[in-house]
Amino acid sequence: MLGNAASVTSFACAFELVLAAGVFLVLGVGLVARGASRRVTLGLTALILVAAGAALLATAVPGPRGLFGGLLARDAYGDFFKLLAAVAAVLVTLASIASEEVLDHRDGDRDGAEYGALVLSVVLGAGLMASATDLLTVTLSVELVSILSYVLAAFSRRTSRSAEAGLKYVIYGGVATGTMLYGFSLLYGLAGSTDLIAAGAAAARAPLIVGGTALALVMAGFGFKLAIVPFHAWCPDVYEGAPTPISAFFSIVPKAAGFALAYRFFLGAAVEGTGPATAATAAFAVLAVVTMTFGNLAALAQQNVKRLLAYSSIAQAGNLLLAFVAAPDAGVPALLTYLGIYLFMNLAAFLAVIALVREGVGEMMDDLAGLGRRAPVPALCLTLALISLAGLPPLAGFPAKYAVISAVVARGAAGGGPLFFVVALAAVLNTVVSLGYYARVVRVMYFGAGHPHAHHVRLAPLHTVLLLVTTIPTVLLGVYLDPLASLVARSAQLWPGG
Repeated sequence: MLGNAASVTSFACAFELVLAAGVFLVLGVGLVARGASRRVTLGLTALILVAAGAALLATAVPGPRGLFGGLLARDAYGDFFKLLAAVAAVLVTLASIASEEVLDHRDGDRDGAEYGALVLSVVLGAGLMASATDLLTVTLSVELVSILSYVLAAFSRRTSRSAEAGLKYVIYGGVATGTMLYGFSLLYGLAGSTDLIAAGAAAARAPLIVGGTALALVMAGFGFKLAIVPFHAWCPDVYEGAPTPISAFFSIVPKAAGFALAYRFFLGAAVEGTGPATAATAAFAVLAVVTMTFGNLAALAQQNVKRLLAYSSIAQAGNLLLAFVAAPDAGVPALLTYLGIYLFMNLAAFLAVIALVREGVGEMMDDLAGLGRRAPVPALCLTLALISLAGLPPLAGFPAKYAVISAVVARGAAGGGPLFFVVALAAVLNTVVSLGYYARVVRVMYFGAGHPHAHHVRLAPLHTVLLLVTTIPTVLLGVYLDPLASLVARSAQLWPGG
């Protein structure tokens, strides 16, 4: 009996086991072959991520179930986020091979194994976050992702701004974690259990001042991962200071895992039913509108492209919060659809910046002047990514925004009240505001007067391939969403229930 149970659990945890074994393998290769090039260690890291994704798909079985006495869940919902994290990590790892920001020509070969092991470990933690169904596993998985992310932010030891980014990240993260744990202690007192659903339900049943306080404290910890207002202050500084491949990694993997965890938790506490808004749903509506509005308005004034993408990421987090406002039957598919598309369009934008920085193009807006003539491929890819992030048809960003906005409108039409229509209108108006800074980047690239002696930019072949790998889905998913829609339909299953 025990042997069969252990076998079933190992089978269900194949994704995590492959990643854990991969961490030791990559570190072992780095230790045994100290002269191994970054191509070897990071190539091995990418292969391990592919193997983990394959193991995830191979061990998928119909029907969600709990593992380790309900501490973790193996469900299609969690599998979606694990697959998303693995794909994002593969693309970022490959982009790091040809980048000098993370691994420069002096220390790149020596540090490649450590970098690969950190990426694998963060993906492992993100997978656990997506599967966590207990306050204990939530805490462990969040800290696994957070602590290793602090190290990644400061990984470039020779640049002071990377060290500054790591320091700011750890300070904000420490405060957010402490606040979240205090909220967990209140939830445990209310529920008498560490089960996530039981804790959320207990908070929903408690008097508003008690349950609301507990949920607000928990949201401070989750909000740090999601980079939503007012827990966003770390995001622009960390994105600007960290090496660009790591900033790209942060924009997808920890953020997506945070949304997976937050939605699983707040499903029982805040977004039940299809009727009028509860206090918690109204709070999410306010957070969504404030976050997207602040992110878009702050991005208008940015001159550094990485900071602009950071504020864009904050605004996109506000759009993703709309899924928390919608009814669960529409909110889960909307969240998954948006994140599935966001993976490609956001990485396409960051990969364009990674490729350009490697070729000596700066991060400031003026450095992009005339890029449409000097570097037509990355300029076109960046243009398509930015237009998609703005949510304009026929690119993939349009069905992404349509999914979350229509889900909110549907709840309002089902008797939710005028709040939902106001939130949807605010999201549409924010799309118009976002055009101001996305279009500015495009205008500078194609109509800006570049330096008369500026050199023609020739990308590394690997970066060109990765740009095409992310840009092509950004275009195709805008006109043919069926593959992603099919995956989302299969993934909208949570354990327990959902």
